[in-house]
Amino acid sequence: MIATALKHAGRPFGNAFVLLTLTALFFGGNTVAGRLAIGEVSPMAVVMLRWVIVSLVLTISLRHRLRAEWPIIRQHLGKMALMAVFGFVGFNSFFYVAAKHTNAVNLGIIQGSIPVLVLIGTVFLFQAKIRALQVLGILATLAGVAVVASHGDLSTLASLTLNPGDGIMLIACLFYTGYTLALRNRPPISGLVFFTILSIIAAFATLPLVGYEILTNTVQWPATPKGWLVVLYISLFPSCLAQIFFIRGVEAIGPARAGVFINLVPVFAAILAVAILGEDFRFDHGLAMVLVLGGIWLSEKKSRS
Repeated sequence: MIATALKHAGRPFGNAFVLLTLTALFFGGNTVAGRLAIGEVSPMAVVMLRWVIVSLVLTISLRHRLRAEWPIIRQHLGKMALMAVFGFVGFNSFFYVAAKHTNAVNLGIIQGSIPVLVLIGTVFLFQAKIRALQVLGILATLAGVAVVASHGDLSTLASLTLNPGDGIMLIACLFYTGYTLALRNRPPISGLVFFTILSIIAAFATLPLVGYEILTNTVQWPATPKGWLVVLYISLFPSCLAQIFFIRGVEAIGPARAGVFINLVPVFAAILAVAILGEDFRFDHGLAMVLVLGGIWLSEKKSRS
């Protein structure tokens, strides 16, 4: 299924749009899965299990291709290790730490800064040109994120106070920004092999995090069918398919344009929370969806022409 999905992702914008939208959907589902994991499995145990499962499945399935492409892989191991630590381990770990020190409103708004950071990075690192419609589109998507994060009451944004958690979350966003920018010049190996190597590195990099939970007696392994279903969802969709789709999306349309789709995550998370967790669908959810989708349409309008 994974190989088939990547194989048919070759056409430029149409497939990239679908793949990046699915990426945001799977990441939004990860938010719901994280809430369902409460009381079932501890955060760092989830982070480790997701990458162990993904890396084992992909390594067994692609062992012959890994062996064939190893000479090229070996030349770029250092760069791929940094990408795995930044994009797969660092972002999630800092996110969990930040969540203990700041509120959800702050987290949502700061996470919405990723597309802006990616756009700034493409300008300084790749001398990319910024179009007026692209800037307007990003502002519209940020407005959508702010609507979701503030639950439709934008007056709450004025009362927010800065705290250490905000700084930690910004570091998390910088980590994912660095990973996204690096995808533009990823090593010249096939997408599945590239992702497999990153997942293997991420699996090893999470061991110290679980070790900390063990030492502090906070680790919890899944012991119920619900706990394992949550872990399997996180492993298959946000950890595996979403990452592959995002890699392909960045390859097809570039990091700046692909980064805009990240702002769909809080919108999908809100919709899935209504469908799965039974939360109320509010006016601000619909307004945010219009703003985010409209922003993506604006930022892509001229490119498609």
